[in-house]
Amino acid sequence: MENFIEKLTREQKEEVKRQMKLYTQGVQEIIPAEELEQKLAKSILNNEPLKIKLGLDPSAPDVHLGHTVVLNKMRQFQENGHKIQLLIGDFTGKIGDPTEKSVARKQLTDEEVKRNAKTYFEQFGKVMDMSKVDLYYNSKWLSKLNFEEVIGLAGKITVARLLERDDFEERIALGKPISLHEFFYPVMQGYDSVMLECDIELGGTDQHFNILMGRHFQEKFGKEKQVALLMPLLEGLDGVEKMSKSKNNYIGIDETPEEMYGKAMSIRDEQMIKYFELVTKFTPEEIAKIKVDLETGELHPKKAKMLLAKTIVSMYHDEEAAKKAGQHFASVFQQGAIPINVAEIEWKGGETASPIDLIMHANLLGSKSEARRMIDNNGVKINGEKVVHKDEQLVISDGLVIQIGKRKFAKIRVKA
Repeated sequence: MENFIEKLTREQKEEVKRQMKLYTQGVQEIIPAEELEQKLAKSILNNEPLKIKLGLDPSAPDVHLGHTVVLNKMRQFQENGHKIQLLIGDFTGKIGDPTEKSVARKQLTDEEVKRNAKTYFEQFGKVMDMSKVDLYYNSKWLSKLNFEEVIGLAGKITVARLLERDDFEERIALGKPISLHEFFYPVMQGYDSVMLECDIELGGTDQHFNILMGRHFQEKFGKEKQVALLMPLLEGLDGVEKMSKSKNNYIGIDETPEEMYGKAMSIRDEQMIKYFELVTKFTPEEIAKIKVDLETGELHPKKAKMLLAKTIVSMYHDEEAAKKAGQHFASVFQQGAIPINVAEIEWKGGETASPIDLIMHANLLGSKSEARRMIDNNGVKINGEKVVHKDEQLVISDGLVIQIGKRKFAKIRVKA
């Protein structure tokens, strides 16, 4: 690649450094970093924005903070005037990304893809300015390829290269089948980059292979190769597993301010800086200061976590909601009080009931077995008192409060 940096003025070189510092914050890997720097220099020299691609296979529309790691990086590029290309894989979504899958994924229908895509648009608007995003659907070009063109596309990649994927290697070793159509997922994703002529493609580290396909196919088609910018996967509230709704270790961006704040306060101390880097709008300089202040003891971890929680809530609600959520947390969890606005559940049963029956009636947990486990783990309180006996018959009174864990409450109302 031509050396554009040497053509810049001193002020322009400083701007390249500033943007590089911002874009590399929290990033796991840049392939290759020197090309990113040259692309930024070329962009500044020619006064042309870079094209930043994010491909989405719309199969899980409920967005949580783990998803926003890449979105926040996209927002940084957008705020510096670069062009965001949001690609909805309505065609590839019917096939399904085999990444980390031990079996072929269920193929989505047109209706499911459109419904999921609409949900993504609504939720992404909480992170980026969607009015300045260029939206694409890859069915526009993939559905028009005839069989001869598909064979030609397949001829630009070897089977050996495709088998380098860890999940494919694993399935072969275990004797599990791989359907032929699954090989076409990374091929099609690579072809998307050819059609969009993107400069940079973002994704999680689990998309390493797919994103490198973009570079491969752009080169095969004589295009300038994109830079792969890979973000780390965000550990959930357990501090171990990747944030996931199925593992119940997530913070959803559509949750109430109180729920978001409470969950954020349970983030492990050693994970705080990573959250500041990946899911907030703090600058590299501000995060560096927080890190130093934590290390020197000038900033207490609890204060830092309160700042993190307030920041997260204000990003998806507003400053006032964040303030009230902080007050709610202080009164409920630090002072042991019962919140004022507790959901009220009408009781139409008998004069007595077991704790498990009350929990199920209030719909606080999903099953009786889950309720039993929660009681065994001392996680259930009735009117502030821990429940010890699962089968004890409690006298039902108006205003009785059921508490599950630290954040779930319900108040029983007895109809007169």
